[in-house]
Amino acid sequence: MTRLRAELLALAEALVNYESPSSAKAHCDLLADHIAERFAPLGTVERYANPTGGDHLRVSVAAPAAPPAAQPALILCHYDTVWPVGTLADRPLRVVGDTAYGPGLYDMKISIAMAELALRTLRETGQPLARPLTLLFTADEEIGSPTSRALIEQTAQACAHVLVLEPPVERTGALKTARKGCGAFTLDLRGRAAHAGVEPEQGRSAVTELAHQILALNALADPTCGTTVNVGVVKGGTGRNVVPAEAQLELDVRVWTQAEAARMEAACHALTPVTPEVQLVVRGGFNRPPMESSPASAALFARVQAIGATLGLTLAEGRTGGGSDGNFTAALGLPTLDGLGAPGQGAHATHEQVDLPGALTRLALLTALLERL
Repeated sequence: MTRLRAELLALAEALVNYESPSSAKAHCDLLADHIAERFAPLGTVERYANPTGGDHLRVSVAAPAAPPAAQPALILCHYDTVWPVGTLADRPLRVVGDTAYGPGLYDMKISIAMAELALRTLRETGQPLARPLTLLFTADEEIGSPTSRALIEQTAQACAHVLVLEPPVERTGALKTARKGCGAFTLDLRGRAAHAGVEPEQGRSAVTELAHQILALNALADPTCGTTVNVGVVKGGTGRNVVPAEAQLELDVRVWTQAEAARMEAACHALTPVTPEVQLVVRGGFNRPPMESSPASAALFARVQAIGATLGLTLAEGRTGGGSDGNFTAALGLPTLDGLGAPGQGAHATHEQVDLPGALTRLALLTALLERL
Protein backbone atom coordinates (compact mmCIF):
# COMPACT_ATOMS: atom_id res chain seq x y z
CA MET A 1 0.00 0.00 0.00
CA THR A 2 2.90 2.36 0.68
CA ARG A 3 4.24 1.72 -2.84
CA LEU A 4 0.83 2.36 -4.40
CA ARG A 5 0.45 5.57 -2.44
CA ALA A 6 3.85 6.78 -3.63
CA GLU A 7 3.05 5.86 -7.24
CA LEU A 8 -0.34 7.52 -7.17
CA LEU A 9 1.07 10.70 -5.65
CA ALA A 10 3.91 10.84 -8.17
CA LEU A 11 1.52 10.46 -11.11
CA ALA A 12 -0.89 13.03 -9.68
CA GLU A 13 1.87 15.54 -8.89
CA ALA A 14 3.17 15.34 -12.46
CA LEU A 15 -0.33 16.24 -13.70
CA VAL A 16 -0.80 19.07 -11.20
CA ASN A 17 2.52 20.55 -12.23
CA TYR A 18 1.05 21.24 -15.68
CA GLU A 19 -1.23 24.23 -15.12
CA SER A 20 -4.30 23.87 -17.33
CA PRO A 21 -6.99 26.54 -17.05
CA SER A 22 -9.68 25.90 -19.66
CA SER A 23 -8.88 29.01 -21.70
CA ALA A 24 -5.09 28.56 -21.85
CA LYS A 25 -4.64 26.42 -24.96
CA ALA A 26 -0.85 26.34 -24.98
CA HIS A 27 -0.70 25.19 -21.35
CA CYS A 28 -3.50 22.65 -21.81
CA ASP A 29 -1.84 21.21 -24.90
CA LEU A 30 1.36 20.60 -22.95
CA LEU A 31 -0.64 18.56 -20.46
CA ALA A 32 -2.37 16.73 -23.31
CA ASP A 33 1.09 15.82 -24.60
CA HIS A 34 1.98 14.43 -21.19
CA ILE A 35 -1.23 12.42 -20.82
CA ALA A 36 -0.89 11.02 -24.33
CA GLU A 37 2.66 9.94 -23.58
CA ARG A 38 1.61 8.27 -20.32
CA PHE A 39 -1.27 6.32 -21.87
CA ALA A 40 0.40 5.38 -25.17
CA PRO A 41 1.85 2.14 -23.71
CA LEU A 42 -1.62 1.18 -22.47
CA GLY A 43 -3.77 1.72 -25.55
CA THR A 44 -4.33 3.59 -28.80
CA VAL A 45 -4.36 7.37 -28.32
CA GLU A 46 -6.37 9.63 -30.63
CA ARG A 47 -6.08 13.42 -30.42
CA TYR A 48 -8.87 15.80 -31.37
CA ALA A 49 -7.86 19.35 -32.19
CA ASN A 50 -9.61 22.14 -30.33
CA PRO A 51 -8.77 25.60 -31.69
CA THR A 52 -10.29 27.40 -28.70
CA GLY A 53 -8.67 25.40 -25.91
CA GLY A 54 -6.75 22.26 -25.10
CA ASP A 55 -6.99 19.28 -27.45
CA HIS A 56 -9.15 16.34 -26.39
CA LEU A 57 -7.80 12.79 -26.08
CA ARG A 58 -9.47 9.43 -26.58
CA VAL A 59 -7.68 6.27 -25.49
CA SER A 60 -8.89 2.83 -26.60
CA VAL A 61 -7.71 -0.21 -24.66
CA ALA A 62 -8.29 -3.67 -26.12
CA ALA A 63 -9.58 -6.63 -24.09
CA PRO A 64 -8.48 -9.80 -25.88
CA ALA A 65 -10.13 -12.05 -23.28
CA ALA A 66 -13.55 -10.39 -23.57
CA PRO A 67 -16.37 -11.77 -25.74
CA PRO A 68 -15.98 -10.53 -29.34
CA ALA A 69 -19.22 -8.53 -29.21
CA ALA A 70 -18.54 -6.90 -25.86
CA GLN A 71 -19.15 -3.16 -25.96
CA PRO A 72 -16.51 -0.97 -24.32
CA ALA A 73 -16.85 0.70 -20.97
CA LEU A 74 -16.32 4.46 -21.08
CA ILE A 75 -14.37 6.42 -18.48
CA LEU A 76 -14.85 10.20 -18.48
CA CYS A 77 -12.20 12.57 -17.12
CA HIS A 78 -11.33 16.19 -17.78
CA TYR A 79 -7.91 17.74 -17.38
CA ASP A 80 -8.82 21.43 -17.41
CA THR A 81 -9.09 23.34 -14.13
CA VAL A 82 -10.50 26.64 -12.87
CA TRP A 83 -7.08 27.83 -11.66
CA PRO A 84 -5.22 30.54 -13.62
CA VAL A 85 -1.63 30.14 -14.70
CA GLY A 86 0.61 31.19 -11.83
CA THR A 87 -1.45 29.56 -9.07
CA LEU A 88 1.09 26.78 -8.70
CA ALA A 89 3.78 29.21 -7.62
CA ASP A 90 1.77 29.99 -4.50
CA ARG A 91 0.16 26.59 -3.95
CA PRO A 92 2.27 23.68 -5.20
CA LEU A 93 1.18 20.17 -4.40
CA ARG A 94 1.93 19.35 -0.77
CA VAL A 95 1.16 16.45 1.54
CA VAL A 96 0.28 16.77 5.20
CA GLY A 97 -0.22 13.38 6.82
CA ASP A 98 -2.94 11.60 4.85
CA THR A 99 -4.10 14.71 2.97
CA ALA A 100 -2.75 16.05 -0.30
CA TYR A 101 -3.38 19.63 -1.42
CA GLY A 102 -2.97 21.19 -4.84
CA PRO A 103 -4.83 23.19 -7.50
CA GLY A 104 -6.85 20.83 -9.67
CA LEU A 105 -5.78 17.74 -7.71
CA TYR A 106 -9.24 16.88 -6.39
CA ASP A 107 -11.09 18.14 -9.46
CA MET A 108 -9.85 16.00 -11.09
CA LYS A 109 -6.23 15.27 -11.89
CA ILE A 110 -5.84 12.54 -9.32
CA SER A 111 -8.60 10.69 -11.19
CA ILE A 112 -6.45 10.60 -14.32
CA ALA A 113 -3.63 9.18 -12.22
CA MET A 114 -6.03 6.58 -10.78
CA ALA A 115 -7.10 5.48 -14.27
CA GLU A 116 -3.50 5.06 -15.39
CA LEU A 117 -2.46 3.20 -12.27
CA ALA A 118 -5.50 0.89 -12.41
CA LEU A 119 -4.66 -0.09 -16.00
CA ARG A 120 -0.99 -0.57 -15.19
CA THR A 121 -1.84 -2.70 -12.15
CA LEU A 122 -4.05 -5.02 -14.21
CA ARG A 123 -1.38 -5.33 -16.87
CA GLU A 124 1.38 -6.05 -14.37
CA THR A 125 -0.68 -8.68 -12.55
CA GLY A 126 -1.92 -10.30 -15.74
CA GLN A 127 -5.58 -9.65 -14.96
CA PRO A 128 -7.65 -9.14 -18.14
CA LEU A 129 -10.19 -6.38 -18.67
CA ALA A 130 -13.80 -7.53 -18.51
CA ARG A 131 -14.50 -5.61 -21.72
CA PRO A 132 -12.70 -3.13 -23.96
CA LEU A 133 -12.20 0.29 -22.42
CA THR A 134 -12.41 3.79 -23.83
CA LEU A 135 -11.13 6.78 -21.88
CA LEU A 136 -11.84 10.41 -22.71
CA PHE A 137 -9.67 13.22 -21.37
CA THR A 138 -11.32 16.52 -22.27
CA ALA A 139 -10.15 20.11 -21.84
CA ASP A 140 -13.30 22.20 -21.42
CA GLU A 141 -15.52 20.59 -18.77
CA GLU A 142 -15.10 23.51 -16.40
CA ILE A 143 -16.64 25.88 -18.96
CA GLY A 144 -19.56 23.65 -19.96
CA SER A 145 -17.87 21.31 -22.48
CA PRO A 146 -18.76 23.37 -25.59
CA THR A 147 -16.20 21.68 -27.86
CA SER A 148 -16.10 18.20 -26.31
CA ARG A 149 -19.81 17.45 -25.97
CA ALA A 150 -20.19 16.03 -29.48
CA LEU A 151 -17.13 13.79 -28.97
CA ILE A 152 -18.47 12.59 -25.61
CA GLU A 153 -21.90 11.79 -27.00
CA GLN A 154 -20.59 10.13 -30.17
CA THR A 155 -18.14 7.99 -28.18
CA ALA A 156 -20.67 7.05 -25.50
CA GLN A 157 -23.24 5.72 -27.95
CA ALA A 158 -20.97 2.79 -28.75
CA CYS A 159 -20.38 1.93 -25.07
CA ALA A 160 -22.09 -0.37 -22.58
CA HIS A 161 -21.89 1.98 -19.60
CA VAL A 162 -20.17 5.13 -18.42
CA LEU A 163 -18.01 5.64 -15.33
CA VAL A 164 -17.33 9.28 -14.43
CA LEU A 165 -14.26 9.88 -12.27
CA GLU A 166 -15.46 13.17 -10.80
CA PRO A 167 -15.17 13.41 -6.99
CA PRO A 168 -17.91 11.75 -4.92
CA VAL A 169 -20.45 13.64 -2.85
CA GLU A 170 -18.45 15.63 -0.29
CA ARG A 171 -18.61 14.52 3.35
CA THR A 172 -20.56 11.30 2.57
CA GLY A 173 -18.43 9.89 -0.27
CA ALA A 174 -21.59 8.73 -2.04
CA LEU A 175 -21.58 7.89 -5.72
CA LYS A 176 -23.75 10.08 -7.92
CA THR A 177 -26.69 8.71 -9.87
CA ALA A 178 -28.34 12.11 -10.42
CA ARG A 179 -27.11 15.62 -11.12
CA LYS A 180 -28.97 18.81 -11.85
CA GLY A 181 -29.11 20.21 -15.34
CA CYS A 182 -27.41 23.58 -15.77
CA GLY A 183 -28.84 26.56 -17.61
CA ALA A 184 -26.99 29.79 -18.37
CA PHE A 185 -28.90 32.83 -19.62
CA THR A 186 -28.02 36.45 -20.36
CA LEU A 187 -30.57 39.29 -20.41
CA ASP A 188 -29.63 42.43 -22.33
CA LEU A 189 -31.75 45.54 -21.72
CA ARG A 190 -31.68 48.73 -23.77
CA GLY A 191 -33.50 51.88 -22.69
CA ARG A 192 -32.81 55.54 -23.39
CA ALA A 193 -30.30 57.81 -21.71
CA ALA A 194 -31.20 61.24 -20.32
CA HIS A 195 -29.85 63.79 -17.86
CA ALA A 196 -31.01 62.66 -14.43
CA GLY A 197 -31.49 66.25 -13.21
CA VAL A 198 -32.57 68.23 -16.27
CA GLU A 199 -35.00 65.91 -18.06
CA PRO A 200 -35.24 62.51 -16.36
CA GLU A 201 -38.72 62.01 -17.85
CA GLN A 202 -37.08 61.68 -21.28
CA GLY A 203 -35.10 58.68 -20.12
CA ARG A 204 -36.06 55.01 -20.01
CA SER A 205 -34.08 53.28 -17.29
CA ALA A 206 -32.63 49.92 -18.27
CA VAL A 207 -31.54 49.44 -14.65
CA THR A 208 -35.08 49.88 -13.32
CA GLU A 209 -36.22 47.33 -15.89
CA LEU A 210 -33.40 45.06 -14.73
CA ALA A 211 -34.87 45.14 -11.22
CA HIS A 212 -38.28 44.08 -12.57
CA GLN A 213 -36.69 41.20 -14.45
CA ILE A 214 -34.75 40.01 -11.41
CA LEU A 215 -37.97 39.77 -9.42
CA ALA A 216 -39.69 37.94 -12.28
CA LEU A 217 -36.81 35.48 -12.57
CA ASN A 218 -36.70 34.80 -8.83
CA ALA A 219 -40.42 34.00 -8.98
CA LEU A 220 -39.70 31.19 -11.48
CA ALA A 221 -37.77 29.17 -8.88
CA ASP A 222 -39.59 26.18 -7.41
CA PRO A 223 -38.13 24.88 -4.13
CA THR A 224 -40.65 22.02 -4.04
CA CYS A 225 -38.93 20.34 -6.98
CA GLY A 226 -35.45 21.74 -6.47
CA THR A 227 -35.42 24.31 -9.26
CA THR A 228 -33.10 27.16 -8.35
CA VAL A 229 -32.49 30.55 -9.95
CA ASN A 230 -29.46 32.70 -9.26
CA VAL A 231 -28.86 36.14 -10.75
CA GLY A 232 -25.10 36.04 -10.39
CA VAL A 233 -23.90 39.09 -12.33
CA VAL A 234 -25.57 42.47 -12.94
CA LYS A 235 -24.22 45.42 -14.91
CA GLY A 236 -25.71 48.73 -15.88
CA GLY A 237 -25.41 52.47 -16.16
CA THR A 238 -22.61 54.86 -17.05
CA GLY A 239 -22.84 57.53 -14.37
CA ARG A 240 -24.72 58.59 -11.25
CA ASN A 241 -26.40 61.50 -13.04
CA VAL A 242 -27.40 59.61 -16.21
CA VAL A 243 -30.62 57.65 -16.68
CA PRO A 244 -29.07 54.30 -17.65
CA ALA A 245 -29.63 53.25 -21.24
CA GLU A 246 -28.15 49.76 -20.93
CA ALA A 247 -28.09 46.95 -18.39
CA GLN A 248 -27.35 43.25 -18.36
CA LEU A 249 -27.70 40.28 -16.04
CA GLU A 250 -26.29 36.75 -16.09
CA LEU A 251 -28.44 33.96 -14.74
CA ASP A 252 -27.75 30.43 -13.48
CA VAL A 253 -30.62 27.91 -13.40
CA ARG A 254 -30.47 24.36 -11.96
CA VAL A 255 -33.14 21.66 -12.35
CA TRP A 256 -33.51 17.98 -11.56
CA THR A 257 -35.69 17.01 -14.54
CA GLN A 258 -35.87 17.61 -18.26
CA ALA A 259 -39.47 18.77 -17.81
CA GLU A 260 -38.29 21.55 -15.52
CA ALA A 261 -35.51 22.43 -17.94
CA ALA A 262 -38.08 22.87 -20.70
CA ARG A 263 -40.31 24.96 -18.43
CA MET A 264 -37.51 27.24 -17.34
CA GLU A 265 -36.08 27.69 -20.83
CA ALA A 266 -39.50 28.61 -22.22
CA ALA A 267 -40.22 30.97 -19.30
CA CYS A 268 -36.89 32.80 -19.63
CA HIS A 269 -37.31 33.34 -23.35
CA ALA A 270 -40.91 34.52 -22.81
CA LEU A 271 -39.91 37.38 -20.50
CA THR A 272 -41.20 40.78 -21.62
CA PRO A 273 -40.28 44.31 -20.48
CA VAL A 274 -42.39 46.11 -17.88
CA THR A 275 -40.97 49.57 -18.62
CA PRO A 276 -42.37 51.16 -21.81
CA GLU A 277 -39.90 51.56 -24.68
CA VAL A 278 -37.24 49.38 -23.05
CA GLN A 279 -36.05 46.50 -25.21
CA LEU A 280 -35.19 43.09 -23.79
CA VAL A 281 -33.17 40.32 -25.47
CA VAL A 282 -32.75 36.93 -23.79
CA ARG A 283 -29.89 34.65 -24.84
CA GLY A 284 -28.81 31.22 -23.68
CA GLY A 285 -30.29 27.95 -22.56
CA PHE A 286 -29.37 24.67 -20.87
CA ASN A 287 -25.81 23.67 -21.66
CA ARG A 288 -26.10 20.46 -19.60
CA PRO A 289 -29.28 18.38 -19.47
CA PRO A 290 -30.24 16.92 -16.11
CA MET A 291 -28.67 13.60 -15.18
CA GLU A 292 -31.95 12.07 -14.07
CA SER A 293 -32.16 8.93 -11.96
CA SER A 294 -33.01 6.01 -14.23
CA PRO A 295 -33.47 2.23 -13.94
CA ALA A 296 -30.37 1.73 -16.11
CA SER A 297 -28.14 3.83 -13.88
CA ALA A 298 -29.69 2.31 -10.75
CA ALA A 299 -28.83 -1.16 -12.04
CA LEU A 300 -25.25 -0.05 -12.78
CA PHE A 301 -24.93 1.37 -9.27
CA ALA A 302 -26.21 -1.92 -7.80
CA ARG A 303 -23.55 -3.86 -9.71
CA VAL A 304 -20.81 -1.47 -8.58
CA GLN A 305 -22.12 -1.61 -5.02
CA ALA A 306 -21.91 -5.41 -5.08
CA ILE A 307 -18.35 -5.36 -6.42
CA GLY A 308 -17.45 -2.82 -3.74
CA ALA A 309 -18.88 -5.09 -1.07
CA THR A 310 -16.39 -7.81 -2.06
CA LEU A 311 -13.65 -5.30 -1.22
CA GLY A 312 -15.22 -4.51 2.14
CA LEU A 313 -16.70 -1.22 0.94
CA THR A 314 -20.14 0.13 1.73
CA LEU A 315 -21.06 2.36 -1.21
CA ALA A 316 -23.96 4.79 -0.94
CA GLU A 317 -25.96 6.50 -3.66
CA GLY A 318 -26.36 10.28 -3.79
CA ARG A 319 -27.02 13.27 -6.01
CA THR A 320 -25.70 16.80 -6.43
CA GLY A 321 -26.67 20.16 -7.85
CA GLY A 322 -23.49 20.45 -9.89
CA GLY A 323 -23.23 19.19 -13.45
CA SER A 324 -20.62 17.04 -15.19
CA ASP A 325 -20.04 15.37 -18.53
CA GLY A 326 -22.03 12.43 -17.15
CA ASN A 327 -25.14 14.58 -17.68
CA PHE A 328 -24.69 14.18 -21.43
CA THR A 329 -24.35 10.39 -21.40
CA ALA A 330 -27.23 9.88 -18.96
CA ALA A 331 -29.47 12.01 -21.17
CA LEU A 332 -28.73 9.58 -24.02
CA GLY A 333 -30.19 6.78 -21.89
CA LEU A 334 -26.83 5.15 -21.15
CA PRO A 335 -26.16 3.64 -17.71
CA THR A 336 -24.01 6.31 -16.06
CA LEU A 337 -22.40 6.34 -12.64
CA ASP A 338 -20.61 9.45 -11.40
CA GLY A 339 -18.52 10.30 -8.35
CA LEU A 340 -16.03 7.45 -8.71
CA GLY A 341 -13.04 9.74 -8.15
CA ALA A 342 -11.06 10.26 -4.98
CA PRO A 343 -12.80 11.60 -1.87
CA GLY A 344 -11.79 14.97 -0.51
CA GLN A 345 -13.17 18.48 -0.42
CA GLY A 346 -12.79 22.01 -1.70
CA ALA A 347 -13.40 21.75 -5.43
CA HIS A 348 -12.69 25.22 -6.94
CA ALA A 349 -11.54 26.44 -3.50
CA THR A 350 -8.09 27.29 -2.18
CA HIS A 351 -8.28 24.44 0.34
CA GLU A 352 -8.82 21.84 -2.44
CA GLN A 353 -7.64 18.51 -1.04
CA VAL A 354 -7.71 14.74 -1.43
CA ASP A 355 -7.92 12.10 1.27
CA LEU A 356 -5.11 9.71 0.34
CA PRO A 357 -6.41 6.56 2.09
CA GLY A 358 -9.75 7.22 0.40
CA ALA A 359 -8.01 7.68 -2.95
CA LEU A 360 -6.31 4.30 -2.59
CA THR A 361 -9.64 2.71 -1.73
CA ARG A 362 -11.21 4.22 -4.86
CA LEU A 363 -8.21 3.04 -6.88
CA ALA A 364 -8.86 -0.51 -5.68
CA LEU A 365 -12.55 -0.15 -6.59
CA LEU A 366 -11.76 1.20 -10.06
CA THR A 367 -9.30 -1.63 -10.69
CA ALA A 368 -11.95 -4.17 -9.68
CA LEU A 369 -14.57 -2.56 -11.90
CA LEU A 370 -12.31 -2.73 -14.94
CA GLU A 371 -11.67 -6.39 -14.20
CA ARG A 372 -15.25 -7.46 -13.43
CA LEU A 373 -17.83 -5.00 -14.77
